[in-house]
Amino acid sequence: MANKVLPRNKISREFKWNAESVFESEEAWGREVEAIIGDLAKIKQYQGRLGEGSTVLVNALNAVDELVSRAQKAFMYAGFSYNVDTTNQQAAGLFGRAQGMYGQVSSAVAFVNPEILAIGKDRLEQWMRESSNLAVYRHFFDDLFRQQAHVRSAEVEEILGLVSEPLNGASNSTSMLTNADFKFKPVKDETGRIIDITQGNYDTQLMHHPSRKVRKAAYNTYMDQYLAHKNTLAANLATSIKANVFYMRARRHESTLAASLFNLNIPTAVFHNLIDTFRKNLPVWHRYFELRRKALGVKKLAYYDMWAPISTRKIKVPFERAVELICESLAPMGKEYVDTIRRGALKDRWVDRSPNQGKGHGAFSWGAQGTHPFIMMSYTDEVTSMSTLAHELGHSMHSYLTWKNQPFVYAGYSLFVAEVASNFHQAMMRGHLLNSNKIDKHFKLALIEEAVGGNFFRYFFQMPTLARFELETHQRAERGEPLTADTLIALMTELFAEGFGPDFDMDHERVGMTWATFPHLFSDYYVYAYATGISGAHAAAGRILRKEPGAVEDYLGFLKSGSSDYSLNVLKRAGIDLTSPKTVEETFAVMEGYIDRLEELMN
Repeated sequence: MANKVLPRNKISREFKWNAESVFESEEAWGREVEAIIGDLAKIKQYQGRLGEGSTVLVNALNAVDELVSRAQKAFMYAGFSYNVDTTNQQAAGLFGRAQGMYGQVSSAVAFVNPEILAIGKDRLEQWMRESSNLAVYRHFFDDLFRQQAHVRSAEVEEILGLVSEPLNGASNSTSMLTNADFKFKPVKDETGRIIDITQGNYDTQLMHHPSRKVRKAAYNTYMDQYLAHKNTLAANLATSIKANVFYMRARRHESTLAASLFNLNIPTAVFHNLIDTFRKNLPVWHRYFELRRKALGVKKLAYYDMWAPISTRKIKVPFERAVELICESLAPMGKEYVDTIRRGALKDRWVDRSPNQGKGHGAFSWGAQGTHPFIMMSYTDEVTSMSTLAHELGHSMHSYLTWKNQPFVYAGYSLFVAEVASNFHQAMMRGHLLNSNKIDKHFKLALIEEAVGGNFFRYFFQMPTLARFELETHQRAERGEPLTADTLIALMTELFAEGFGPDFDMDHERVGMTWATFPHLFSDYYVYAYATGISGAHAAAGRILRKEPGAVEDYLGFLKSGSSDYSLNVLKRAGIDLTSPKTVEETFAVMEGYIDRLEELMN
């Protein structure tokens, strides 16, 4: 009997995201895109006039906010539609059209920042005293003047806006190649049953298969498809890195790392503190790898063993039960918080949860102010899927509360803080369930396996390793050195060899190709924020689980802040300090506690 993944049109409506709550039809979406492009002229009428007075400036900013908000909503609709089925050519066409539209909007509003800078801080201060509507933009103005040295003329800014679409082409072509065009050969299990391999079930099911033979076959088949296209994938990543170098030089920064972190007002020391602390604590990882090796009874661990189940009992967690366990774990956050999650997951169809052919790799939460925060994932009734759902609901609640409490200008939040909210849910879930009498030791063992072998392995091992890879590749590009498939594979192998230690079965070519399986690398210096995020999350959850006075209110205040202040500042108000290695060190201590408990449960 074949284990087939259904095409998108065979998936029940109740398991799909609530697209019609955003636009009633693709035709309605198309009309809105045309209207947005038609309204660009309304923005252009303000060009060259922002210095006329506070009223003109407020009106212009409100018009820009409204237009960009509409553009974000239309872009998200097309992007989500494409990601849930990358084989759908109509959805791919919508996404391409949305990207073109968004590029036009970015170009049309590019005059705003240079003109505000030309007004000057003193005159803006006077205008803000006269107009409360303008005073809303105070932090936006402060941040703009902070970045003044790196804001170019209106003409250059317009060009930078126009090139954003073509410079994103490498990411798009990689997504089309790996999600739509890649066809993986199926594998057979011990009974001869054929199992399809897709981007949706590779991580969530096949790498968790109890049979080492099946895992190895799936891993080899999956990675060999990437290796067969290594030169194209390397060229795409190199193009993206070179685009980052271009932006760095166009905006006159000293390095791509400095340029990326400057945008969020984050010192480069935060990045280097993480990397240094990670390398210092590699022995903690080596202890876990040895424990896993013994538990699996193998001579040497291989990459495909990292998610293999240690527990012999398979724990099933249907979607509805997962939602209830997550809500139960988050009870300290208050009834309104929990009710919002339950309604979103079970009634309002926030979650596109069924695996289907062509569904994009991984999981994410995405939306825009005025929509639900939607989640794309492939739920498989396992503890790993429950944890992923908790994680993405953390992102969704961050968006939900930010959109509810902030004006559009502050309705986003940085990637740096995003992973705090998502990992917070997982930390709260483990903190509650590992001390609950409602679940047995087998469930607890599965929870800790997922915590260390899943969440921590990804966020506290893979991501810091990829951050080191990203830093080195960018530095090579800055020096004008070539980035080829072979050099990228060699670098990745070298970094993982240090991370895994000497007692590891290193498949150089396949392990070295791991970088190609992470689309995150197309987001400039993003991966390190996963590790700082999980650190911040455990700091916040620890305060609440210890019932520190004001901890819940502090954390909710963080979720409601959006981008109304700098990332480090909103975190500090929640009791999270990521300017020091201490928070990362404390999270390694949490991980060691999980390893201790894992060892006890195994014995």
